[in-house]
Amino acid sequence: MFGLAILFGGVVGFALGLTGGGGGVFAVPLLVYGLSIAPREAVGISLASVGGIAMFGATVRLIRGEVELPTGFLFAVAGMIGAPIGSYLSKLIPEHVLLVMFAMLMLVVAYRMWGKSKNPSIASGVCNSESNNNADRSACQRDEDGRLRLTSKCARLLVLVGLMTGVLSGMFGVGGGFIIVPALVLLSGMEIHRAVGTSLFVIVLISISGVASHMVNGNLLPVNTTLLFLAGGGIGMWLGGIVAARLNASTLQKTFSIAVVAVAAFVIFKSVVV
Repeated sequence: MFGLAILFGGVVGFALGLTGGGGGVFAVPLLVYGLSIAPREAVGISLASVGGIAMFGATVRLIRGEVELPTGFLFAVAGMIGAPIGSYLSKLIPEHVLLVMFAMLMLVVAYRMWGKSKNPSIASGVCNSESNNNADRSACQRDEDGRLRLTSKCARLLVLVGLMTGVLSGMFGVGGGFIIVPALVLLSGMEIHRAVGTSLFVIVLISISGVASHMVNGNLLPVNTTLLFLAGGGIGMWLGGIVAARLNASTLQKTFSIAVVAVAAFVIFKSVVV
């Protein structure tokens, strides 16, 4: 258990380091089928681990000035409200159904990552044409100095997406970076590097809310396993970042997508057939 928890945490962290987001979807399957942890406990461990790993990245980017705190706080507050809702909903769903739903989410992540490998600008929310840019950013505009003009319509959109991200995090233990980054770029017109940093900041806060609600709902959070998983994740993320800097991004993203589809198929097989 000791070695496997560190190893599996390393796999999750390595995937996060390689792709910059989406690696958290591996956490629950590895915990459930690799460490024989109950799905609801696995969600709590995943939330705590992904949040902890995100904290490392968010701290570095905060120091660099790559976190837009006002927008991040708005998004995160909505997500922190959504996380307990997702945690509560997960208690109402049978565990095998929850796992199948999680596998469906994994397929969505794989689809988005594959699209990013073919056209990074579209998948990242960077629009090449002026007309598309105006359409995507009609609700949220920025001043000449880059400051977001937070109109009521803009705030409603950000809160809605943040709420949805929180619900997904509470239900499945994922960070939600694959939703947050495109939403921040498309809806708020945020520059991609600041969007990544702000996303990590949001994930930390949503994870805290998710873990708290997870425990309030009577679910266990094995501290030792969580710490081992988190330690492995930190090491894995560091290694993944080194490898990502030396390899072709498109190849990495396609490989990641294939791996996610394979794991999703395995989860569905184990949940439905076996």
